[in-house]
Amino acid sequence: MLSDMRANSADTPEDIGVIIEGCTVLQALSDVAKGCALLLGLIYSLNLRYPKHLKYTFEFLQKVLMELDGNNLSMKVQVLKNKLLE
Repeated sequence: MLSDMRANSADTPEDIGVIIEGCTVLQALSDVAKGCALLLGLIYSLNLRYPKHLKYTFEFLQKVLMELDGNNLSMKVQVLKNKLLE
């Protein structure tokens, strides 16, 4: 996801979009939350692999919070989900 920030972090972004493998697939999104949700939806619907260093973060967001394919969790994410539900 790409967010073009203005002068300081207190300002709102000028443009928010999603870039996959160097191609802009979504642009002019209204906020970062919508960009994240759409990015996760694209990853799910296009059956893309998660970036290695964010694998478990994306898996948790997509499968636990968004409930997409939530019955097929890795062991690490399943343990975290169980701890959160205690």
